Amino acid sequence: MKLLVLGGTAFVGRAIVEHALAAGHEVTTFNRGASDSDVDGVRALRGDRNVPADVRRLRESGEWEAVIDTSGYVPRNTLAVAQELREVADSYVFMSTVSVYADWPVKPLTEQSPVLECQPDAGPDFGEDTEDGPTQYGYQKSGCEAAARLAFEDEYTAVIRPGVVLGPREYVGRLPWWLRRVAAGGRVVAPAPAMRPIQPIDVRDLAAFAVRCATERLSGAFNAAAPIGPTTFGDMLSACVDVTGSDAELAWVPDEVLLAHGVRQWSELPLWRTFEGVWGVDATRAADAGLTCRPIADTVRDTWAWMHAQPEFGEQHERAAEIGLGVEREAAILADLT
Repeated sequence: MKLLVLGGTAFVGRAIVEHALAAGHEVTTFNRGASDSDVDGVRALRGDRNVPADVRRLRESGEWEAVIDTSGYVPRNTLAVAQELREVADSYVFMSTVSVYADWPVKPLTEQSPVLECQPDAGPDFGEDTEDGPTQYGYQKSGCEAAARLAFEDEYTAVIRPGVVLGPREYVGRLPWWLRRVAAGGRVVAPAPAMRPIQPIDVRDLAAFAVRCATERLSGAFNAAAPIGPTTFGDMLSACVDVTGSDAELAWVPDEVLLAHGVRQWSELPLWRTFEGVWGVDATRAADAGLTCRPIADTVRDTWAWMHAQPEFGEQHERAAEIGLGVEREAAILADLT
C-alpha cells in the first residue's frame, strides 16, 4: 500500500514509518528535515506544511491510498493541507489526543464524551489554557479533527486520540526521567498507592494501530490507550528498578503529602495526577478494531536500552526541561515520612 506520512522522523511519526516499512508498505514522508534523520527506506520529500507552494508540490509528487497526519496542530493549516491532498489520496488518518475532550482530565472518557468546540478553519490563537481543564492545545486539535473530516468526509477519516505515549525516542522525558532517577538509587518518592492503575500506550503499539487504520480504511474516532486496570504505577516503577539493576527503594507517598508540598502534578512528578479521568480512558473501540498493547515492562526495558544506545544519551529535549522532582524537594518530602 502507498502511504504518505506527514512528519515521520520523531517519536510517533517515526514509529509509524518504521512499522509501515516493516509491513511491506511503500512510504513517503513529508517534513522540513529539521527534527531528525529520515528512516531508511522511505521516499523523503522536503517541505513546510505551512507554506502553500510546498504543499502544492507535495500534491503534484504522487498519489497515495492513505495519508497519516502526525504533524497537524492548527485547524486552518490542517484543513488547507487535507483539502489539497484530497485530490491525490483516498483516506486520512489524523493523530489527535485525549485533550480534545471537554472533561479531560477530570472525568472518565469514551468516544461519545463531549469534545471542545473549535471550527475547522480556526487560527493558531483560538482557545485558551485553564487550570486543570481545557487547553489551547486541546481546542486546536479538536479543530484539526473537524478539518480532516471536512476535507475527506467522515467515511474516509479516522481520528486517533492517544493518552500518554511512552517508549523509545520519547522526547517529553517522562519515562526517561523515572529511569534516570531510579538508576541513581536511594529512596525514591513514588506516588501512592502502588496499585494506582495507569494506562500509557507504547509508541510502537500506537504506530501499529495507525497503520491498521490506514490499511483497513477504518473511520471514526478511536481512543488509544492500554486497557483500564491491569497495569499499575507500581508495575512501571518496579520495572524501572529491575532493568536498571538499581538498589533504589520506592517510598510510596500519599497524594495529600505530595499536594501539601506543592508538587506539580504531571510534570514535577511525571505521570502522577489525582483526577479520576486521567487513567479512565475507555479504548474498547480501538481494541475491537485491532489495537493491542504490550506489557509496561517491555516498554520500560526497551526505553532503557534506547537511552543507552543513542549517541545523545543524557541530553534533554526542550519540552523535558520542566519534568522531574529536584533533589532538595525530594529530600523534604521524604523527611515527612520519617
